[in-house]
Amino acid sequence: MGFFSKVKKLWVSPEDRAAKALKEYLGDKEQPIQEIAPKDSAQQEAPIQRETVELTKAVAQKPAATQDSKPEPKVEATSTPETTPVPEPVSAPVSETVATPKPAPDPQPEIETSAKLKDGKARIIEPIMATEAKPDADKPQWQSDLTKALQQADPRLSVWLDLILDGIDTAGEDLWARLTFLLKALEAPAKEAEDFVARFKEWLSDMDYEHVEEFRSELQYRLALALELEDEEDERSRLFIKLSEGLSKTREQITKRLDSLLSSHSAFDDNFWEEFEEILIMADVGFEATSELVSRMKARIRNSGETNPENFKDLLRAELDEVFKVPKRIKAYNPPEVVMMIGVNGVGKTTTIAKIAHREQMQGRKVLIVAGDTFRAAAIGQLEIWAKRVGAGFFAKAEGSDPAAVAYEAIDYAVKNGYDLMLLDTAGRLHTKTNLMEELLKIRRVLGKKHDEAPHRCVLVIDATTGQNAMSQTKLFNEAIGVDELILTKLDGTAKGGIMIAVTMQHKIPITFIGLGEKMEDLRPFNGADFAKALLM
Repeated sequence: MGFFSKVKKLWVSPEDRAAKALKEYLGDKEQPIQEIAPKDSAQQEAPIQRETVELTKAVAQKPAATQDSKPEPKVEATSTPETTPVPEPVSAPVSETVATPKPAPDPQPEIETSAKLKDGKARIIEPIMATEAKPDADKPQWQSDLTKALQQADPRLSVWLDLILDGIDTAGEDLWARLTFLLKALEAPAKEAEDFVARFKEWLSDMDYEHVEEFRSELQYRLALALELEDEEDERSRLFIKLSEGLSKTREQITKRLDSLLSSHSAFDDNFWEEFEEILIMADVGFEATSELVSRMKARIRNSGETNPENFKDLLRAELDEVFKVPKRIKAYNPPEVVMMIGVNGVGKTTTIAKIAHREQMQGRKVLIVAGDTFRAAAIGQLEIWAKRVGAGFFAKAEGSDPAAVAYEAIDYAVKNGYDLMLLDTAGRLHTKTNLMEELLKIRRVLGKKHDEAPHRCVLVIDATTGQNAMSQTKLFNEAIGVDELILTKLDGTAKGGIMIAVTMQHKIPITFIGLGEKMEDLRPFNGADFAKALLM
């Protein structure tokens, strides 16, 4: 046997040694040796390390077998003078790491989910409450009955109010409790509900009202404003009835003649248009506005192809609705909003200011009334009484003071005290008095210098009973100062309601409110479609 053959026989590779040790450890059970072809010199020791780790794991898993195992037999090499012993490769010792066992976690109670619930068992979780809820048994019987009645009732303010007032004849604690209950049921904040009731109590005391029939209408009006339900169908129907009653005299003047015209003509001929013009002029529509309205009606009929006069009223209603349409305005401003109220003596300017303040207060705005009429005797005292009655703030100086100075200081006061709206009264003056008109211009200039864009609105109050005289007032005030809005008062007592058509068509100034009586609720927003419908019923 050659030298290299003897060396090969005596030398045992590390893989063979590991396999032999594993075979002796396991006994007669043969373990196949996985041959792994080395990829490079850096990876040649990797299989040895893996085999050694596997052996270490096997020993750790069978501690009893380790005690009975025999010592590994030593391999004695045959001494041969020609051979040089080959040093056995020393592999790095494998350190066995004993893992420290982690303490077992505390057992958690098993949550019974809806999937795990059996035998019809119900899963209930009680909420955590800051305050313990009161059972219904603790509520007064009237609250339980009223709650049920309100839930079953039609969602209309008049119906709700009927339920609240059921069984109540006079103002008292029962009424206040029921009002508070209704406001809370409609999700009004508690503070606002308390304020509403307190203001209404004070108003009843000032007016010396006690019985329900005396204040029911005013209460519904206040609730509609506070709850923003004025546009509700039920409330609009109530307003339409009031508007129809207010226009009754004007309607008799127009409708009676118009019906006679339509019954006596079968076509839209020249005679028809001449008689129609006469009807409008007699209703105080005015010559210029009448000519324009007739031209517009001719164009509408021509475009629609209508030939039957029986349908003339419907076309006229549609045209009047177009006449009264108001363009949208930007209402953004830095508070307070400053509104300058102007008009001649006797048109109802002072009471109109009080009614506007009342509306705005009910809608949650903080209102300041400023007595800018320092010339008329008792004007300051009269306005102060109204301010107290409606719960608005009041600012005034001594009689005979400069109105511009009053307006200047009032803005400082309004800004300092956080007012949302400032209503500035001015002295009633004849529109033909040049020096008085110049005084209004001075006030307007001072307001503009003191507060950005003030006055934000200049509102002219005119009396509907004055007919064509209201037209000349509007013309002169608008030319001298500039008018943004119109308020027509005393519409309920005149047959000259046609002035509304005339002033709107001729001056293109929108009508924002109309006065239909002396009560606070009788100042109502103007709606052109409702006006046309009420006028041509």
